Amino acid sequence: MVSTAEIVRAGRALGMRRLGVNAVAAELGVSATALYRHIEGRWELERLVGESLLADLVLHDDPDHDIEPHLVSFAGQLRGFLLAHPGLAGYLQVLFPRGESGMRLLLHETAALERRGYSAEAAIVLASAVASLVTWSALAEERDNAVDEAGYQREREAVVRMLLDDARLGPAHLRLPSVTGREFSRLLLIAEIRGLLAVAPPGRAVHEIVADLDAAGDPW
Repeated sequence: MVSTAEIVRAGRALGMRRLGVNAVAAELGVSATALYRHIEGRWELERLVGESLLADLVLHDDPDHDIEPHLVSFAGQLRGFLLAHPGLAGYLQVLFPRGESGMRLLLHETAALERRGYSAEAAIVLASAVASLVTWSALAEERDNAVDEAGYQREREAVVRMLLDDARLGPAHLRLPSVTGREFSRLLLIAEIRGLLAVAPPGRAVHEIVADLDAAGDPW
């Protein structure tokens, strides 16, 4: 016999990317049927393990930070945690919050934004937007880390040669600053956060934010 706690421990050991009912059953040395006596299926298994992992994330809020450095810090903490737990970004992308740990994190960040002048509903929108950007960034980095390194390098070198052979793009490419993937992700997140703050500053109502964005036109 196994317990729900043992199922969660085995799931954590496997990690979210390898998580599955059969994989956990094999880790515990039991049949999948034995697990179904404690969980309803993969969705519940993911929720139990995902929420257990999220329980380890403790967000630190520096009271001296204004809104932009606060959101950059929030994004950095969340990104680092997701990258340290491959597959967890995919869990967050599907649906959030899905349990007590997710609720705790959302309440924490909502309260932090309320202290900086946002209404509860605007804080939820802004926190969710930044978390979504971080999740997409972490998913992209996970994907890049999973590719065949030798094959990726060959393809990358071919792309660089193609750029350098172009009369216009070649000289421009040579003038570009050299940044690591981590640095690029950070710069991109900062730019995205500044864009969010331009349309959603403290004190602005959600309906006003949406109305202004609608007024900008529909590019789709």
